[in-house]
Amino acid sequence: MERGCGANRLRVTAVFRYACGMDTTDATADESPEVRAARRIAAAPGGAPEAETELYRILAPRVRRYGLRHLRDAHAAADLMQHVMTLTIERLRAGELREPHRVLSFVLGACRLTVMDQRRIERRRQHLLEEYADALPIADLQVAPRLDHQRVVDCLDKLPQRERAVLVMSFYDEQPSDAVAAQLGLSAGNVRVIRHRGVDKLRRCIDAGRSA
Repeated sequence: MERGCGANRLRVTAVFRYACGMDTTDATADESPEVRAARRIAAAPGGAPEAETELYRILAPRVRRYGLRHLRDAHAAADLMQHVMTLTIERLRAGELREPHRVLSFVLGACRLTVMDQRRIERRRQHLLEEYADALPIADLQVAPRLDHQRVVDCLDKLPQRERAVLVMSFYDEQPSDAVAAQLGLSAGNVRVIRHRGVDKLRRCIDAGRSA
């Protein structure tokens, strides 16, 4: 009889300790990896880069698969993944996701709402196109701005030799500032200043020719 009473007292004590938060077992032992990562992010106001990377690694592929299934486009799925994961981590950082153990539900809900918004915007855009398509002017693809190459050459010839050399090497030969500087015996900073000055002179020369 005493043995049975002792067992009952042990059970009551265990229940009391658990109810008061005094249970010594690890309450997170059975949690999924994404929940553990979410808790670490929420508990670190200064940021938890490792936990954020882990959460992204676990959930981002699921978000991408959701996007591929519902949006049927790889680029749109990648955009969805980036948006939802960024939103999730920002909410965890700010303490706005008050139940980190429901992080997966939050992510899936964000996916669903984002896809719904994108579809609504697309339907609206399609409706506007159908309604106002006839009123939109048709661009003349045959008309394109014509560059006066001879004018550019003439203006380039009027530049001082060093400015002309910097412009030709930078824009025609597509050489970086460091390479131009090494060949002309200048610093990279000087090359950038000379290039800026030369481009300004060239632009003003060309504009003057158009207005003449």
